[in-house]
Amino acid sequence: MNTTPTSHARTLAFYWGLGGFIALLVYAIIRLAPIAWEALQQPMSLLHWIVLIGNTLFMAYSEGYKGFQKGYSPRVVARAAWLGQHASSWLVMLAPLFCMAYFAAPRKRLLTTWILTVAIIILVIIFHRLPQPWRGILDAGVVVGLSWGIMATLVEAGRYLATGKQPTDPEVKPSPLFTSANQTAEQKG
Repeated sequence: MNTTPTSHARTLAFYWGLGGFIALLVYAIIRLAPIAWEALQQPMSLLHWIVLIGNTLFMAYSEGYKGFQKGYSPRVVARAAWLGQHASSWLVMLAPLFCMAYFAAPRKRLLTTWILTVAIIILVIIFHRLPQPWRGILDAGVVVGLSWGIMATLVEAGRYLATGKQPTDPEVKPSPLFTSANQTAEQKG
């Protein structure tokens, strides 16, 4: 039985990987934006405004520019590009998780991904308990950072599609479970 996906399946894996990742960010923005907007509708003190502006600028720089644009988005696109060239049937199905480096990555990348995920979950739980306008003030910064992340990912994907050049090392650690029959034969030969 041949489990090597066709070129159409690999193209699908590329777009499914990127699309699933972007959909996750869009979903978070849809959930957080109304909370941020609600905070802006309330009377806010000077301290609230200072924190809102400071947090939004900080999140734009740290999450948007440094986190997504300079690090995460290029790697997501590079892993999607790798996937479009090497995907096994399993990877096609798990493309978004693969692109986000939840598996088939070097140990350091895996640890970073999983620790960051746990930290985000903890922050979500903490933010959820804050009263307005503080919760909305913090969520406004997250919305800006995530929006930047979407744009950075789309720009990197556009560059890749225009040039065919991966933006960075995809940091893929192949595993026999997730590699295609052709790729396994190439690695042995």
